[in-house]
Amino acid sequence: MNAPDPTPGPSAALREIAYLLERARAEPRRPMAYRKAADVYDALDDAERDRLAARDTWAELSGVGAKTAAVIAQAVAGTLPDTLAKLRREAAPIPGDDTVLRRALRGDLHTHSTWSDGGASIDEMMRTAQALGHEYCALTDHSPRLTVARGLSPERLREQLDVVAALNEELAPFRVLTGIEVDILDDGGLDQEPELLERLDVVVASVHSRLRDDADTMTRRMVAAVANPHTDVLGHVTGRLVEGGRGTRPESSFHAEMVFEACKQFDTAVEINSRPERRDPPTRLIEVAVERGCLFSIDTDAHAPGQLSWQGLACARAEAAGVTADRVVDTWPVDELLAWTAR
Repeated sequence: MNAPDPTPGPSAALREIAYLLERARAEPRRPMAYRKAADVYDALDDAERDRLAARDTWAELSGVGAKTAAVIAQAVAGTLPDTLAKLRREAAPIPGDDTVLRRALRGDLHTHSTWSDGGASIDEMMRTAQALGHEYCALTDHSPRLTVARGLSPERLREQLDVVAALNEELAPFRVLTGIEVDILDDGGLDQEPELLERLDVVVASVHSRLRDDADTMTRRMVAAVANPHTDVLGHVTGRLVEGGRGTRPESSFHAEMVFEACKQFDTAVEINSRPERRDPPTRLIEVAVERGCLFSIDTDAHAPGQLSWQGLACARAEAAGVTADRVVDTWPVDELLAWTAR
């Protein structure tokens, strides 16, 4: 990450607080409050900012509370807000950031924005990825069937492609890769129009439903998705949750040797998901995929900017299981990566 500004303005201070809270795995409503306050501040014109600053009445704004008002007031006065100073002092290194794999990574192939169930705009997510040193980052919001996550209809996905194209003009040479996290349907099909999947840079296929299917059924379903020529990455393969606010969830049952052999044969990468509550696949299954000769993708599955910093967590697990950088697709230069996904 770039060196922090010693005296950021109000919006930058609020967004950095949100980032640091997310990085430290704070309860989601806390960083969302700071990001909301930043959005409110950004929407003000200069005259309104001057009026509020003169009276120190920032808290009268809808969406700005006592804590966020204090941050704005201190930043307007040209001082480092106390909350931000405290979070900077307390920010601990991410385990795994010192690994060979983490240093080799060039990007992230699984992220979400407010277009589906993420907590920040496409712009803020991608500028954060750029600030972290990535050369590219894929935007992979959910597909239509996942209504609880506001999955993208074909019409909304087409609209998003135009937004990404415009952002790429601003951020070049950093590259926002178009993508989707597409649901694997009950029959192994993919939950989006084939024509649209063909247009995308990266397709992550994941199971989000019927997670307790028997092993034979789940294996057939996963192998069918892996064999689909549009699938590039098989996402969070077991669907497990090992901790966190959503509770825990056991692994789905499937025949790992068959699924990972299919990944090898159809040149589909196995995702090593960085989310602390997932740690998916478990180490024993990463080892099976290594033995089968699979490719891998080390991704954050980030739903907020601060979570983009979590890749080291998966890198440490991957290295311990014998994954080498040459088999991790997001260590490749963008042209090589896109040539692979186009195959």
